[in-house]
Parts: sequence; structure tokens; C-alpha cells
Amino acid sequence: MLVDHPRPQLVRPHRQDLCGEWEFAFDDSDAGLDQGWATTAEPFDRTIQVPYPFESRDSGIHDSTPHPVVWYRRTVRLDPPAPGHRLVLHFGAVDHHATVWLDGARLGEHRGGHTPFALDATDAFVAGADQVLVVRAEDRLDAAQPRGKQGWRDDPHVIFYHRTTGIWQPVWAETVPARHIRELHWTPDVAGASVRCEVDLSRPPATDRPLRVRVRLSTADGTTLADQTVLADRRRMVFDVAVPALRHEMNRDELLWSPERPNLVDATVEVLDGGTDGGTVVDTVDSYLGLREIRVEDGRFLLNNRPVFLRLALSQGYWPDSHLAAPAPDGLRREAELAKELGFNGIRIHQKIEDPRFLAWCDRIGLLVWAEMPSAYEFGPDVVEQVAAEWLESVRRDRSHPSIVTWVPMNESWGVSDAASVPEQQHHLQALYHLTKAVDGSRPVISNDGWEHARSDIVGVHDYAPHGDLLRERYGDRASVERALDDRWPGPRRVHLRGHRSDAGAPVVLTEFGGLSFAPAADESWFGYATVTSPEELEERLRGLFDAVHDSPDLAGFCYTQLTDTEQERNGLVTEDRKPKLPVDVLRDIITRPSQAVPTEATEASRRVAPTVA
Repeated sequence: MLVDHPRPQLVRPHRQDLCGEWEFAFDDSDAGLDQGWATTAEPFDRTIQVPYPFESRDSGIHDSTPHPVVWYRRTVRLDPPAPGHRLVLHFGAVDHHATVWLDGARLGEHRGGHTPFALDATDAFVAGADQVLVVRAEDRLDAAQPRGKQGWRDDPHVIFYHRTTGIWQPVWAETVPARHIRELHWTPDVAGASVRCEVDLSRPPATDRPLRVRVRLSTADGTTLADQTVLADRRRMVFDVAVPALRHEMNRDELLWSPERPNLVDATVEVLDGGTDGGTVVDTVDSYLGLREIRVEDGRFLLNNRPVFLRLALSQGYWPDSHLAAPAPDGLRREAELAKELGFNGIRIHQKIEDPRFLAWCDRIGLLVWAEMPSAYEFGPDVVEQVAAEWLESVRRDRSHPSIVTWVPMNESWGVSDAASVPEQQHHLQALYHLTKAVDGSRPVISNDGWEHARSDIVGVHDYAPHGDLLRERYGDRASVERALDDRWPGPRRVHLRGHRSDAGAPVVLTEFGGLSFAPAADESWFGYATVTSPEELEERLRGLFDAVHDSPDLAGFCYTQLTDTEQERNGLVTEDRKPKLPVDVLRDIITRPSQAVPTEATEASRRVAPTVA
């Protein structure tokens, strides 16, 4: 398992890293296209460290003022493709609208600031020569553009932060066979003792070609669980791989993925040339998956048919020196480790489509993930199209990660602020729910986390009650929970859109609460939901809030706001440089107290120890 590969679930042995120092230019008058910047070096008067946004310190530029159009330029000598192979350039994410040229030849464009794209550069490639790679990125302060927590004013404000413009995830190149594996997806079926494999080839096979899948344990001995060959007779192949070892009920725990036992399974997929004995390998990729199943039923969240009390932290995925970009691959690992060390079994990624390398670390160490779409802030047909397109790209990219257990396409009616009265906005929420379920029916989906649910498999409620006694009053028993969902609004809006409650058996999760902040210096600009003035008061208030949630027999879990301080939002359990505000053992004691909603936690508590992370 290559966790630090920019595409960790579809890995070939060789790639060419194109990150590092690039030439850079602002294009505030948007003249670059007309003036031919794709073919001249003259405008490029700065250098930037890719993949860090120019607003950040790590970029080497650190200019936080708005620049809606920026250009990148780098001289590269690309690795030559073998005969019959293609050269492909990969971009992890470029915010928001990217256009790419190689030696003046336009390779293509991509719209959407949070999802990857790949461009075939073969026809523009010159062997053994230095070539010029140019990227134009357009990222305007547009409310119709999905932007998440990136602010649209000159400076950060309230809960919105500095922007992340342009390239902010890795850039790299690889050579691939003309007919190669372009996409690969895994969907486990534990009860059926199998895994559904979906393979998308770059082009249809001229004749039926063997496709071989080998699945083995991610352990030192690498025990083989499956070795199966099918005939590929079309570009997109969908087939089930039998895993007989899953049929032995007493041995399943050694195979299943969970936060306590994040067992992973390695996989190799090969395209063969179709000889009588299978022939030679045309293309091969390495991958991995986790064997686990998710369900919601009778007000509980079930992992592998067992109730799990969700202990999530809200994660902005933001660093002071690099913004939405990872400070380094090891920083992604440390972020996942930090959440688990504090006692959380998961995170809710907030208003960001996270780097796949971070998801790979969550897979590896056992951290549940709620994945969420960054919001736009106005409504209209073009917004519907942009949000739906980018959201479905992200679901398609990430749906094989075992750590992802819930999809959240919308948050707090951002972008649909009139959903209570405008039918079109209600249809948008319902459509996102159903589109997500159509692409991936294996996970629960929340149409609109926090309030004004249109259709959701989990009822996420945001409640920033400052003290635990208020949470006890609202969630202390089933009758209180029902009143909170129907009559009393814990947040500023009703929990369900009128006439849209259809959540029989859906778990209720307090998906934002807490938000306690230390009072900063008087001259600082800051934001928090409630203020404490000392570590002693912070511990007392945290215990009151968490105890109230743990004592509720009808809440299926929580998501605390938030994991880290983020710019002026000072309500993290740790500072922006990842220093805990209370001793780690104190925070673990508060967060991991057994829940009344899952009685087995009390008996398991005596065996619970701090995790060790590989």
C-alpha cells in the first residue's frame, strides 16, 4: 500500500513528480489568453512552490489579496513513453478552472476546484527535449462557484478563511499502455462473501481480453484470498470476485475493516494480451480495499452489523502555512493520527474534498470519514450543474475508500437558503441525495446536514448549546429528541423541511456541537460559539457537554466542533499548530466515555486502550 502516492488506490510503479518550483504570474486584467502567455516566458516574473496556493507562506509568494487569474510555467523533460504507450499528465486539484498547454499545444481544460483531472500529452511530446508546460487557473470571487470555507472578502471573516487559488494538490506524469486501466472501484459484499470490482479501460478491447484480479491480505505473508480471471469484452467491466474466506464466520474479524481493526486487503489487476495461456501483461495496477459493510437501522449506525457510536471531530483540513494544501505528505498522516489519539473514531471533513492521501491514512489507521461537498452561496441552474458535476466526480473518485462511511452533499442550506419556501431548492437537495445513492448505494447519504433535511439516511442536527444541561433537556430521552426534531428548533431553522420528514429508523447524530473557545487577547479578531477563560473551565464545560451526549440513549453519535483552531475560528481542541489545549489523556477520557445508546460499550470500556498507529 503506497499511502503517499497521489492516487493511492490505482498505482503503477513509475511516475514523474512535477511539483516543486514553477514560474508564476498574476493576470489581473485577464489579458494572458489574448497576449499568448501560453507561448512566452516574458510575463512570468515570480516563482512559486507547487502545489501550494499563492496565498500561503509555503508557496513562497504569500499574497492574500484577490487575483482571479494566475498562470504557471515550468520547463520539463518528460519521461518518454514506450512504443504503443501514451503520456498522461495528472493534476490532483486546481481551483477552479484550469487550462493546460505543452509547448503551446492546448491539451485541455477542467472546471471544478476540488477534483482531479488527467490530460493526454502524447501528441505534444518531443523525446529527449526540454518542453514548456503552462497552466492557467481562473478562480473568481463568485458566489455561484463551489468554494466551501474560502472567503470572498479581502480578509478572513466569521467562519471563512483565506482562499486557496490555483494548483493545490500534486502534479505528476506517467506513461501508460494505449489500452490501460483508467478507473478502478471496489464494493465489498461481506454477507455474499465477495467484492464487486469495476474496471474502466481507456478504450474498448478489439477482441476479448483476459482481466486478472488477485486479492491478498496486507500482511507479511500476503495470504491470497482470491485469484480470478474474466474476459473483458467492453470498456467498462463490472464483476464479482469471490472471497471464500469471508464465509467462515468465526474468522471474519481477521478480515473485516473497522476503527479497532483496520484490516486492509491488497489487490492487483492485470490486463492480459489474450494468448491461450492468458498471455503477457499489457497493464498492471496495484490497489487496496477494506472488507466492511455500512447500514443504518432502528436509530443506530451499524458497521459490520454491529452498532457503533460515532465520535467524530469536525475537520477543516486547513493549515496556517499552506491553507487547504497539505503541508507535506507526513502532515496528512499526522492529522489522522491526532484525531485518533484524542479518542475520536472518525472525522467529518467540512466543506472540502480531501486529498486522497489523507483518506488512505484514514483507511490504514482506522478512522471513519464523513465526506462533504464544498458549498456555493447562491442558487440557479448553473449552480445546480456545477455542484452536481463536481460532487459526483468526488464520489466517483473516493467511493472505494473503506474509511468513508457517509456522504454529505450539502451543509446548513448553504446555497439553498430559501429551501423552506422555494420548491426548486428542495428538488436540488432531493436530487443530490438520489444522485449520490445512484452512484453509490452502499453508504448512507445526508441531503443537508444540520437542518432543513429533504431526504436523509441520517438526521444530522447542529446544536451549539453552551452547557450540557441544555443538551440533556433536548436529547435526554426519545420524547425530547422527537420534540427537538419536530417542534423545537435546536438551530436557527427547523430540522426537517415541512412535509419532508421520512426518517423512520434513521439515526439522529449531533453533527455539530461544542465550539468552545479560549478568550484571546482583546485586540485579536476571533470567532467562537462559546467562551472559556481557563484550562480548568474548558475541561469542566467539555465534560458537561460530552457527558450529556454520552448519557442520551437516543443519539447515535456526535461531531465536535472542531479538531483544530483555524485562522480566526478559535474553537479547536488543539491549536492551529496542533498542540492540545488539555492533556491528551484528559481529552481521551472525556471523548471516549461509554455511550448509553450502545450498551456494549460499557463492557468493552475496560479493554479500551490508546491506539498504536503503524
